[in-house]
Amino acid sequence: MNSILLSIILIPVIEIYLFIKIGSQIGAITTILLIFTTAIVGIYYAKYEGLNTLKAGFSQLSKNEAPTYEMMSGAAIAFAALLLIIPGFATDIFGFLLIFPISRKFIFGKFIKKFNHKKEKNNFIDGDFEDIEDDNDKKL
Repeated sequence: MNSILLSIILIPVIEIYLFIKIGSQIGAITTILLIFTTAIVGIYYAKYEGLNTLKAGFSQLSKNEAPTYEMMSGAAIAFAALLLIIPGFATDIFGFLLIFPISRKFIFGKFIKKFNHKKEKNNFIDGDFEDIEDDNDKKL
């Protein structure tokens, strides 16, 4: 089964299960207030981290360096803000993990290792070429 389809089905099921379990422990009104609180706090912290990432990106550009980490961080922060807006506890946990710089670096490190390992296997291109000399070629 496609992993995207599976996640579309599985995430709401997990969220509903967590709503029921947590709501039965702390109450319905408290659960709703907790969801709104995590969304509001998360969005403000995402804004703060986004501005810090933007400043770091401009700093990298002023040094004539490519801001690749900052661009990846900006995309991760935007995705984290989306996860925090979606009501639910599991999405909030994953959203907060993406917002905090320490956990974001750890997650990026895992992905970079995974993709660099695949890249190291195929670091050459095999091919043939033939040099054709033409009298009409103009030499500079």
